[in-house]
Amino acid sequence: MSIGMQIRRLREERGYSLKELAERSGLSFRGLIYIEHGRRNPGVLTILSIASGLNVAPARLFEDLSQAADKTETGQRNDSRPAGLPTSDASDG
Repeated sequence: MSIGMQIRRLREERGYSLKELAERSGLSFRGLIYIEHGRRNPGVLTILSIASGLNVAPARLFEDLSQAADKTETGQRNDSRPAGLPTSDASDG
């Protein structure tokens, strides 16, 4: 799931229209459309504004992203390591 899809999911869960989220977050309607459709990647300040408009912690915008990345990277992961980190092996000494 992309960050845009996550934002859209959270917006729809709250019953907000794009126009309402734009007003609540102080962003442009068109900018939000571009983000939700994956045509633009939001910067840190934009993420903070969107999170504020959705009334969620900024980390909430990334929750499903890391789970989806874990699954696509290795099929399905069962450990809690962040994606992409090598495993440590005591025999590699």
